[in-house]
Amino acid sequence: MALGWKLVIDSTNAAVLADFWAAALEYEVEDPSALVEQLLAAGHLGADAVLEHRGRKTFRGYAAIRHPEDPFDRTSGVGHGRRLLFQDVPEGKSGKNRLHIDVHSEPGGLDKLVARLEELGATRIREVDKGPAGHWWIMQDPEGNEFCAA
Repeated sequence: MALGWKLVIDSTNAAVLADFWAAALEYEVEDPSALVEQLLAAGHLGADAVLEHRGRKTFRGYAAIRHPEDPFDRTSGVGHGRRLLFQDVPEGKSGKNRLHIDVHSEPGGLDKLVARLEELGATRIREVDKGPAGHWWIMQDPEGNEFCAA
């Protein structure tokens, strides 16, 4: 049986980076507010571990996004399928990513995709044209993580 997985991405502002990637991939930001409220009420979580972002309580330093068609737990908001988890770390990005995301456009839609990603806060780094083998842009998200738009 294949194993489940999630991709974890280090960040300096998990909630903001989750917003970017949710919009870029057309995913949904997970909403753990019901779980956070339960943990606060039971005294299992201190107020310093909570952040309010876009009107919802969430765990400070963590945010996740999930594919909108995948199942998820209604109480915790945690997806049970394709998801990305962003976690704040004290150090900034210091080199090239060893793993990156490729975002695919519809056929003939690369220019439209790149423009939309730029409107969300991405930056174009370099265009790659390999002729029949492919054409894509190397881009960076708002925290400088490289990804490809193809």
